[in-house]
Amino acid sequence: MAGISWSESVAFAVRRLAARNGSAEFSRRQLLDAELPRIIDETGSRGATPDMTLSRLLQEMRDNGEVEFLGRGQYRLLDEALALPATPKGKAIVCLTMPQVLDDAFDRYWSVPAEQLAEAASIIGQWIIFADGLRGCFAVARVEQIVRDPAHTGAVLALVEPGSFLEFGVDVPVPLVVTGAGTITLVTDGEFDTIIAAALVDETSLLPREEAVQSPLLRQEARDFSFAPVERSVALTSRKVRDPQFRKRVLDAYDRRCAFTGMQLINGGGRAEAQAAHIMSVSAGGPDRVANGIALSGTVHWMFDRGLLSLSDSGDILIAEKLGDAAAINRLIHPDRRAWLPDAEIVRPHQRFLAWHREYHGLG
Repeated sequence: MAGISWSESVAFAVRRLAARNGSAEFSRRQLLDAELPRIIDETGSRGATPDMTLSRLLQEMRDNGEVEFLGRGQYRLLDEALALPATPKGKAIVCLTMPQVLDDAFDRYWSVPAEQLAEAASIIGQWIIFADGLRGCFAVARVEQIVRDPAHTGAVLALVEPGSFLEFGVDVPVPLVVTGAGTITLVTDGEFDTIIAAALVDETSLLPREEAVQSPLLRQEARDFSFAPVERSVALTSRKVRDPQFRKRVLDAYDRRCAFTGMQLINGGGRAEAQAAHIMSVSAGGPDRVANGIALSGTVHWMFDRGLLSLSDSGDILIAEKLGDAAAINRLIHPDRRAWLPDAEIVRPHQRFLAWHREYHGLG
């Protein structure tokens, strides 16, 4: 079973489509054309007949009273229209409560307090910074839409734009301007940029190469690249900015050690051989967060990305039947076929991403 079910993904897809079009009415064809690729990415499964699966789930939504069938492939979403106030757009800090953090869906959506609909309307299409009471400011993302919560009547959710979530290389203390947990606090562009500049790391911040250690000029050039005064919407979506953040988070969590082999190889310049691997791939919408990452040596990373190796929810290393020389792999990985994973639950691979990897690569 994939980490996100088709029924959940379709429920969100219908509400995204309605919010985007500004109308409760939509067609099955519109839903297929606009949302099917994203549904497949989120669930990790296309299935044999995705068109028929979508039709069946729309029928389930009709039976549950969520949509009305109008005939000839037309539907109407029966959620009460969400009236958001007209407010100026701006960036914000979103302080998550610990239950929200532990629920672990915040790289896709989070619940917005009813009294903060005005602030929610302000951040649609804007970059926001996530914070909590444990880490301070720890991630950034762009808000896609504000929609009704399909699971709770009267509640609303802020949806995160796919591919925008990024966990910072380092945590930053929450500014005093933030009012408290579970709130949206609007900030100026200057305040936003100050936090971003402090939170992003360059490639040399973790295990620098020898030449970077010896040359302050090279260190400064690398840092200038990350923090150059460019449009943040461009900088924060660049892999050249995102990859060092992900790498640092993951290698810090795993002590620079391959989770499958236990090897901790570091060269004379202090650079680790271990790599930061995405569990749910970036191309499928996997977020740049430590819970979607695992530290692997280069060879193991290559096999993991191709579905030759995977991981159970409990940490068992799974070997694909199609792998010809399983005996050689057994000599490479831990003898008990158990991955070494961090103790802290907040940085361990999340079941949602592990389930996607197994489903996508067919390792049950």
